[in-house]
Amino acid sequence: MPKMKSHSGAAKRFSRTGSGKWKRSNANGRHILTKKSPKRKRNIRGYELVAASDVRSINRLVPYK
Repeated sequence: MPKMKSHSGAAKRFSRTGSGKWKRSNANGRHILTKKSPKRKRNIRGYELVAASDVRSINRLVPYK
């Protein structure tokens, strides 16, 4: 059986943590930043862990990551 292909878009958006959980970047940090407060922009900068309900679908999209 041939190898499965990873979903290119998902592979760019999600990465693993050291403990094997999935992490993702926060939304709303790309443009229209002038009206957002410094505190809001600072919180957007980091990353979030993917919700438990979405982990199964990400594992299917990115099987080898």
